[in-house]
Amino acid sequence: MSEPDIILCDDENDLREVIAEYLRTRGFNVREAASAAELSRLCEARTPDVIVLDVRMPGEDGLSALRRLRASSDVPVIMLTAADELIDRVVGLELGADDYLGKPVDPREIEARVRTLLRRVGAHAGSVARKTGATRLKVGHCELDLEAAMLFDADGNEIPMTAMEFSLLQCFLENTGRVLNRDQLLEQAHNRGWEPFDRSIDLRISRLRKKIEPNPSKPQLIKTVRGIGYVFDPKGIVA
Repeated sequence: MSEPDIILCDDENDLREVIAEYLRTRGFNVREAASAAELSRLCEARTPDVIVLDVRMPGEDGLSALRRLRASSDVPVIMLTAADELIDRVVGLELGADDYLGKPVDPREIEARVRTLLRRVGAHAGSVARKTGATRLKVGHCELDLEAAMLFDADGNEIPMTAMEFSLLQCFLENTGRVLNRDQLLEQAHNRGWEPFDRSIDLRISRLRKKIEPNPSKPQLIKTVRGIGYVFDPKGIVA
């Protein structure tokens, strides 16, 4: 098995080198970028398995780079943010980041989050496939290929989906008809503890609705249960 390929993008040379060296000792192939422009060149040369991307960089910042990246790629992205910059986390999640870590960051925590992202899609796909006995499932007018971890529209065109969005959709499929609160969704779909004021699930559900709902402003599949959470209703859309 080849080493997981990671791109680490951060303009702080000392910090980037320390993290890169640690990850290499842990079995990762790490390519380093000091700017968004370097990140783009590395991605064009070879699509990585995971990108670790700093938000605050001179020139084009990490959020702008993420927005551009998401226009053509669903590669998993972990954002590095200042510990007290909640707005950076919110915007990053809205743009499609899969996870975030506050600085100062421990290389061991980066490793743990990277490994979680790498195994998430396969683990959830296998779980749903075992429960349903199927590898392709209808999601409203869309179809989800569990083995390929890909979502298709009614015409068979692929709908780009991040690892976290895929994981969240798997969680709903495993709990069809069951009301889930935010804590449960964070635990099952994100594999980490709930944080105070964490609205990341709401942001990700909003992104997911835009991909599977005919009218995201009036959701029929992922319904809000006021004061509790969300419920997935596969019969919400009538053909």
